[in-house]
Amino acid sequence: MTGSDAPRGVLRPQGAAGRFSLDQRQPDPALEPLVEFYWHVRWDLCGQAPYDQKVLSHPNVHLVFEEPRAAVYGVDRGLFVRRLEGRGQVLGVKFRPGGFRAFWGRPVQELADRVLPATEVFGPAVERTSRQILSLSGEDTVVMAGLADAFLLARLPAIDPQAAEVAAMVETATGDHTLVRVEQLAERHGVSVRTLQRLFAEYVGAGPKWVLRRARLHEAAQRAEDASVDWSALATDLGYADQAHLSRDFTAVVGLPPTHYARS
Repeated sequence: MTGSDAPRGVLRPQGAAGRFSLDQRQPDPALEPLVEFYWHVRWDLCGQAPYDQKVLSHPNVHLVFEEPRAAVYGVDRGLFVRRLEGRGQVLGVKFRPGGFRAFWGRPVQELADRVLPATEVFGPAVERTSRQILSLSGEDTVVMAGLADAFLLARLPAIDPQAAEVAAMVETATGDHTLVRVEQLAERHGVSVRTLQRLFAEYVGAGPKWVLRRARLHEAAQRAEDASVDWSALATDLGYADQAHLSRDFTAVVGLPPTHYARS
């Protein structure tokens, strides 16, 4: 993975280059309304110091086939940090915003900032599938994705039309940086602010205000890879009142101001 092809949200992609590989696979078409893609990470740091990869998470729930046990990761509203050491691999399922609600059967907000054993959601069969996936060579990602497909297709829930509506709301919030207030997002989709907040709590696991703010931080972190970025202009582009406001938001999550992040 290089800085240019790193997914949005992966911090310091230039420093991560060479430490691990990251691949993506598309799910079976029947799963596409619920699953965005599968992601596979493989690393070999034997004889090297452990590496902490930091990620500005997205409004998505993940099922991760990993050691020592498969896990479900709710939306991490802070800064997600994954330590890589030794040699290993994981395969993750990135559910679309709202897509995990049908599997979970309860408000997704209950999963916010939590990591659960996957058996609590999918039963013991998920561990058998996890062992099958992790026993494969790290280059067999097509086979891994096929095993994940089979596992989820066997448990495919009825499609909830409202989940697709919520996914569209999240796509608007993350794709249109002119939207900076929850009221604007609610108006764009013809619902009240209270309805929008209720739907995000039920289906997304993070509030609409968080989603709007996180999308702006993703853009700021990505633009920070360009050492010549004009921070004042970027703050304006992202709808902040001024550069200081952007800096406060960025520092609160990443731990240092965007100008320091860019220099380091």
